[in-house]
Amino acid sequence: MIKRIIIFALLGGLLYACATVAVTGRQQLSLVSNAEIIPMASQQYDSVVRTAKLSNNQQQTAMVKNVGSRIQRAVEQYMAKNNASAELEGFQWEFNLLDEPKTVNAWCMPGGKVAFYTGIMPICLNEEGVAVVMGHEVAHAVANHARERLSQGLVANGLLGTVGAALGQNPTLTKQLFYQAVGMGAQIGMLSFSRQHESEADRIGLIFMAMAGYDPHGAPRFWERMSSQGGGAEPPEWLSTHPPYSSRIKDLNDAMPEAMKYYKK
Repeated sequence: MIKRIIIFALLGGLLYACATVAVTGRQQLSLVSNAEIIPMASQQYDSVVRTAKLSNNQQQTAMVKNVGSRIQRAVEQYMAKNNASAELEGFQWEFNLLDEPKTVNAWCMPGGKVAFYTGIMPICLNEEGVAVVMGHEVAHAVANHARERLSQGLVANGLLGTVGAALGQNPTLTKQLFYQAVGMGAQIGMLSFSRQHESEADRIGLIFMAMAGYDPHGAPRFWERMSSQGGGAEPPEWLSTHPPYSSRIKDLNDAMPEAMKYYKK
C-alpha cells in the first residue's frame, strides 16, 4: 500500500510538473525552473566565449549581431502579444561569432545567449541564411528544450526535485545531465526527443524569422545548401539527433503557409 501511495504521488508530481511550449502548445515535462538553469547556462556560455577566439571579420560579426537583435525583438513581440512574456524572464541576450572555420555549427543557451561559428557562415551565405539558423537556435531556448531534456534526464535517473537537490544527491551525474541537456553531449536514449525538438525548433524558428522581416522560404534553401555541402550523405534517421535533410525540407515547406502569415518585408 505504501509503495502504491509513493508511485501515485510521483505520478501526480510529474503530471503537475508540466509546461506548455510557446507557439506550438505542446505539453512538456518541467521539473526545474529557468531561474535554476539559466544561471548555469550563462556561466557555461561565458566560459566558452572567454576561451574561444572571437572572429575579427567585422562584416560577419555585425551581421550575426544585427540578425540576433531583430530575432530578439520578434521573440519579445510574439511573447508579449500572446501574454507569455514571463517565459522570457531571466533572458540576457548575447550574440557572438567564434573564429572556428572548420566548425559548421551554432547554438543558443537557455537565457538567449547565442554562439555562431565562422564555419557555418559560407552556408548561411547572407543575412537571410543567418536568420534561418538564428531563428532555429533561439527557438530551442524559447521552447525550453534544454529544461525539458534536463527534467527527462533527472526522472530517468531517479533524481526528482530541484537542480540543487539533484546536485546534493549526485553532483557528477547532475552536471553530466545538464551538459547533455544544453547540447554538450549526446545520449542514444534521448535521440527521439532530440529529433522532436529539432523539428519543433524549425517550425518556431520560421515564425520568428518571418516576424523579424526575413522571408521564411530561405529556410528550405539553407538546408538544401547544407545538404549539398555534405555531398548529400547523412546518417540513418534513427541514429541522428537531427531530422534528415529531405524530411526537414519537406516539413519546412509544409509549415510555410503558417509562417507566411507573420511575414512582412
